[in-house]
Amino acid sequence: QVQLAESGGILVQAGGSLRLTCVSSGRPGATYSMGWFRQFPGKEREFLAHINADGSSTHYADSVRSRFTISRDNTRNTGYLRMTRLQPEDTAVYYCALITTGPPPTTYSAHEYDSWGRGTQVTVAS
Repeated sequence: QVQLAESGGILVQAGGSLRLTCVSSGRPGATYSMGWFRQFPGKEREFLAHINADGSSTHYADSVRSRFTISRDNTRNTGYLRMTRLQPEDTAVYYCALITTGPPPTTYSAHEYDSWGRGTQVTVAS
């Protein structure tokens, strides 16, 4: 079973940047496609970015394409989400997720991902 742990969420000023980290453990040597999501209170998880298992392909939600960058380092079993020009409306809990058993995503919906971390809180102050 794969475990995921996000970190890097902090309080940041509007206009600032942040890099979130997602470390996976439990299956040494295994690599899976990874996604980042966020969740606002009372809302469904919102897709942000996806990267395939070897890092050669990425996909972004239109709303964050120009500001967020997903990457990974498979030698460290780690994924990253670099976020720039943060605004108060980016305040949310951010999650990383993996697809460990299913096919590549088609809609990038949360249900296509089967392993999730507990999330990290990002707060952007105005």
